[in-house]
This record gives sequence, structure tokens and C-alpha cells, in this order.
Amino acid sequence: MPLLNVHCRPLPTGILVTVTGELDVTNATELESLLEGATPPGEPVVLDLGGLTFMDCGGLHLLLRQQDRLRRQAARLHVAAAHGSPAVLLRITGVGDALTLHANLGQALDAVRRERLSPLRESC
Repeated sequence: MPLLNVHCRPLPTGILVTVTGELDVTNATELESLLEGATPPGEPVVLDLGGLTFMDCGGLHLLLRQQDRLRRQAARLHVAAAHGSPAVLLRITGVGDALTLHANLGQALDAVRRERLSPLRESC
């Protein structure tokens, strides 16, 4: 089983989840359970993939499911710092076009701060 490390940290609004290692079908369900249990309803999630070295279709499906779950709660998934093979996978599959991607963690955190200050929140 590939090694996946996850660290969660609360933000003023939402949660920052830092993922390192390899995300695939063997461990995506564990990460999904952690995300669902650690995220306050209606709060955004910043998923920092800067330390992710590999991702397969299991990771792609996890991202899409989490995005859908958060949208139903009028919140947003912010995916930050994907690079290397995970970034290539997001690009060639088109999944990256469906997500809120940020080049780095700082940009993702700034986006969450702006959302919090905005008088209008997106709802679905």
C-alpha cells in the first residue's frame, strides 16, 4: 500500500488539509473519510497537494466527490500546489478544469479569506 500522510489544521473559516506521498485507489477512501469527518458543514476545504508525488483515478474521483459534497453545503474545495504527475493527470483528464485550482498554497488561502469577506456566498 502506498504511503499517504495527511495533516489537518483548522483555518479561521474551514480547514487546511496537507497531503503528501501517493494518493491512489488503495488509500483514497481513508482520505475521503478523514475529510468528511474533519470538515465543519458549509466550511471550505483547502487541499494542499504540494507534497503529493503520485495520484491515480482514485484520487481524481475523491476530488470530484469532495467538491460535489462541499457544493451541496454551499462551500468550496480549493486544490493548491498540484505539480508533477498529479498536475499532469488533472490536466490530461480535464478534471482540473472542473476544480478550483491554485498554483500555490498562499493563493488558495487568499481565496478562502476573500470568500469569507464577500457579502455574497455561492449557493447551489
